[in-house]
Amino acid sequence: MQTHKEIDTRGLNCPLPILKAKKALADMQSGELLKVLATDAGSLRDFQAFAKQTGNELVEQQTVGEEYIHVLRRR
Repeated sequence: MQTHKEIDTRGLNCPLPILKAKKALADMQSGELLKVLATDAGSLRDFQAFAKQTGNELVEQQTVGEEYIHVLRRR
């Protein structure tokens, strides 16, 4: 999947991955995709809640080993 921006939040715990994603999304155009790399297991549910609260679409979530990949579409 082609994304427009990627941020690396590996090693950071809640709420930092969400805060960094929120900042990145603010600089993006509507419809663009943001890929977030994380190692915090709580980020799975955090990004689900974040998408619901902000209206951004959670396009995909993957777990690869001990890493979590989240793809959001800017509203």
